[in-house]
Amino acid sequence: MDKNNPLKQKLLSKTNIAVVLALGMLAGFLLERAWLSFFVFAFGVNSLWNVHPKHWFKEKFWMVGFAWVTMYAVSYLWSDDKFAWEHHYTVKAPVLLLPLAFALLPTFTVKQLRVFTLWASAIMLAGVAYSLQFFIKDPAYYTEQYVYSHVLPTPAECDHIRFSLSVVLFIIWAIYAWPMLNARWQRWFMGIAVVVMSVYLHILAARTGLALWYLFVVCWIIRYVIRKKAIVGLGMLAGLLLATLLSVNYIPTLEKRVWYIKETIQRYNRGEVKSDYSDMGRLISYRIAGAKIAQHPILGVGSGDMYAEMVDGYKTMYPDVPEEYRLLPHNQFFIVMLAAGVVALALFVLWVLMPLAWLKDTGRTFYMFMIWFSLVLTLLIEPVFEVQFGVFVYLFFLLWQKNALRTQENR
Repeated sequence: MDKNNPLKQKLLSKTNIAVVLALGMLAGFLLERAWLSFFVFAFGVNSLWNVHPKHWFKEKFWMVGFAWVTMYAVSYLWSDDKFAWEHHYTVKAPVLLLPLAFALLPTFTVKQLRVFTLWASAIMLAGVAYSLQFFIKDPAYYTEQYVYSHVLPTPAECDHIRFSLSVVLFIIWAIYAWPMLNARWQRWFMGIAVVVMSVYLHILAARTGLALWYLFVVCWIIRYVIRKKAIVGLGMLAGLLLATLLSVNYIPTLEKRVWYIKETIQRYNRGEVKSDYSDMGRLISYRIAGAKIAQHPILGVGSGDMYAEMVDGYKTMYPDVPEEYRLLPHNQFFIVMLAAGVVALALFVLWVLMPLAWLKDTGRTFYMFMIWFSLVLTLLIEPVFEVQFGVFVYLFFLLWQKNALRTQENR
């Protein structure tokens, strides 16, 4: 298509705006909830502008997402706490917007993806620098805090779980986007950024982010062994093992985190199930949620009454747990069924699995799979779709990678 073609210019204009708004979403995630909401809405408006609604209903991923979120909406009818219902429903608004916006957005160009990657890496590095400056100022204090499972302050309003997850997902994206970088300085910059972020994850020692980082690196090396040079790949695995041992012994925050995990396991093996240890608190929440689900399998308890029902379960099953440790189950599948029953769970599971259909027989879909798999694992240990930052991180990185695959297919 000719560069002077008005249609192509119109499409380029829309995708150029989309890149700016995507960077705005990423910055808003790190800085301010209100800005994140604004840029998500603006991204949706830009993508859907002049797109006839008849095209919406061709997008199956959006329709299934709409269906399971609607089950939350319908649970209003049997929720007593309408204020809590409103929170659990409205926080999922991006599920109703972003899948449709990304699907109906014109395909990005390689240049646009390259620009996004470079600017996004600068944004993420700024977030990492913000967090690291606390450790640099007072390493002894923050190292000691890890004994109590208190980690370094982070962007995203100190939501270290979601922030560490976003760092891992961006590292996966950066390696995927590496062939798009067409200048030496760009590759040097991106390589340094990936190394800095990887080291930071070890200093932060947030278990979710660090575990997913290791999962990706090990899978990438195994893929390298299979596809390219086995000896080099095995050398990488040996190097990774050595680096891990050195990190555990010489990064004080990670050393304390490992101690905390060992202490938790030892206490659990001795039969000491206490909610003030985060992993034990998760197990307790699962047991209570399972009991409540068994009592209300068809419709659930209503998304507005989930917490009240959990508190009731704590009083009955674990009365010694202090009020501040009484949680919603840290598992999104449990939460969906607890809120709206078995039909909602079936729709949610279908929606979660649908991105597997996006994978095609090309080498580059490995990165799509790793982003999807990393996100699915977080659903098993976190209430991802009950917090704004969780909804954003899940949708943004998954859908951005999907859109990039369209660029690859059109090259």
